[in-house]
Amino acid sequence: MTTLLVANRGEIARRIIRTARRIGMRTVAVYSDADATLPFVREADAAVRIGPAPARESYLATDRIIAAGREGGAHLVHPGYGFLAERPEFATAVEAAGLRFVGPPASVLAALGDKAEAKAIAERAKVPVLPGYLGDDQSDEAFIAGARATGYPVMIKPVAGGGGIGMQAVRDEGRLRESLARARRLATASFGDERLLLERLVERPRHVEVQVLADDRGNVTTYLLRDCSAQRRHQKIVEESPGPSLDGGRQIKVAAAARAIAREAGYRNAGTVEFIVDQAGDFYFLEVNARLQVEHPVTEVVCGVDLVEQQLRVALGEQGPRDEWTRSGDAVEARIYAEDPGSGFLPSTGWLAHVRWPDGVRVDAGYEEGDTVTRHYDPLLAKVIAHGGDRAAALDALAKALAETEVLGVRTNLAFLRTLIAHPAMREGRMHTDLVEHDLSQLVAMPEVAPDEAYAVAAASVVAAARDPRDPWSASGPWRLGEGSATTVVLREGARERAVRLAGSGPYEYAGHRVAAADERHRWTVDGEPAAAAGASTAVWTTWRGGTWELDTTPRERSVEQTAGAEVVAPMPGVIIAAPAQADRGVRRGDLLFVVEAMKMELRVTAPADGTVKRVLARVGQQVERGQRLAEFDAEAV
Repeated sequence: MTTLLVANRGEIARRIIRTARRIGMRTVAVYSDADATLPFVREADAAVRIGPAPARESYLATDRIIAAGREGGAHLVHPGYGFLAERPEFATAVEAAGLRFVGPPASVLAALGDKAEAKAIAERAKVPVLPGYLGDDQSDEAFIAGARATGYPVMIKPVAGGGGIGMQAVRDEGRLRESLARARRLATASFGDERLLLERLVERPRHVEVQVLADDRGNVTTYLLRDCSAQRRHQKIVEESPGPSLDGGRQIKVAAAARAIAREAGYRNAGTVEFIVDQAGDFYFLEVNARLQVEHPVTEVVCGVDLVEQQLRVALGEQGPRDEWTRSGDAVEARIYAEDPGSGFLPSTGWLAHVRWPDGVRVDAGYEEGDTVTRHYDPLLAKVIAHGGDRAAALDALAKALAETEVLGVRTNLAFLRTLIAHPAMREGRMHTDLVEHDLSQLVAMPEVAPDEAYAVAAASVVAAARDPRDPWSASGPWRLGEGSATTVVLREGARERAVRLAGSGPYEYAGHRVAAADERHRWTVDGEPAAAAGASTAVWTTWRGGTWELDTTPRERSVEQTAGAEVVAPMPGVIIAAPAQADRGVRRGDLLFVVEAMKMELRVTAPADGTVKRVLARVGQQVERGQRLAEFDAEAV
């Protein structure tokens, strides 16, 4: 029996394991200490611990993964996406260990991982590319000259890596040096390579891509177009196939361009060729993602292919399919993240007190109820993929599925996704990569104060959790002389505190609303409408009519120690990648003190007021927690 080592985690590890098991392969998972109890570890036939939580000591540790492959008796190694998936040195190490790498050869990874070389390959294949600068001279002056020759606006990109990390749009020369410095920091932190290139910035573009599959015999198959124009900060949010970007004739031309690039590069296995489309409908080569994409399920659903199965068969030397697919309707995918849109999409961590994935659609989830989302990795929880006879039907199915999805215990982007799917530009097929940022205030609503219904179901959940069916005194619920069953639960939302008086022993009555337990754990109805509530730590989370609220069950502090000055703290858990702050140095409000990076996001920590940095408490490379003090600051001594 062939054994497959899955060198990844979360939803993509589960997805690879599912296909490998279906085609009769034995699977071995690798896991860090942070992931020891996650579903992908349980679902593999065997699992090997590879190190502590930090990725550099586990999922990025080539030697530990190779050792796990040997220990597990693996024949193949599938890297998934992210981590080591596109690193040529990892592919080389896998082959040197006598294993087969499920992906392109190391030489191809090296060529396509260098955006300058990839662009040269596209030019040799006679595929249109954007004008710009990609020279060996990496000085600011060289980029200034390149930007002037190209014409503003321009886009700065890291030569290595992908996923939109480090990309900086620059509209005038006055911001170029600052953008170059920021791009170099992110490129170095993410890819260990600070080299950059510059391209002309296309305004309001569409982002399209073509899935390719190439075998050892030189056969290159392309599948239906994917449209990934719904993005935020160059990160894809909603993807679809085939999408509304290009008519049939242009789709044929883009697919031909993708095949030409794959052949010119000597590509093998699955990969994606990405293009940008301007408002005139002209397309230009962007890059090749030499791996399986996050959004591959929409291609699988529409084209009736299992791309992971094809990857494994090609890696074993079999012939790939030769355009043996037909279109079946449209598909749309939405990525559900543990993040808080109301706080600038900061990552959210915690215990998943309640999870309900929708029925009737495909869900590729990395987490289930009871799992813990940590700060160490990408905050992707799941992908929801809906299919329909046409684009409108697929969008309707996705909207219904997102309305039925419930995640309590961490903040998520669910409400944001629901609003985005309903946006007129999305429904009418007018999406472009800048739309989300442009309409962000419409897509991210201000947090609503919890309504009576949320307090009612939260209080009912607290009361129900306190019951012990084995104890006759508590099994029937609270009871008061003269008023029958009733109890009071104190709940707090920020500074607002409310004493919720529930009448009855279930169903309950509060403020004219009737709350009844449903037939599933954590599920309730409020006046007949579905709701859910679950306790996590010192809070109870509840959802009703698409809203989610976290209500604290601890009493509000009645006195708070006042501190002089202002705090300089980490806005999120992450790594310090820059620390301009200096001790005993006067600063003005807004001056940059630190830069914190985590989960593909870079946040600036600035001086909260005019004052003096008395002591620097954090250094570059240090891991910090959210709210951790980074500097002692005196706002009064100017």
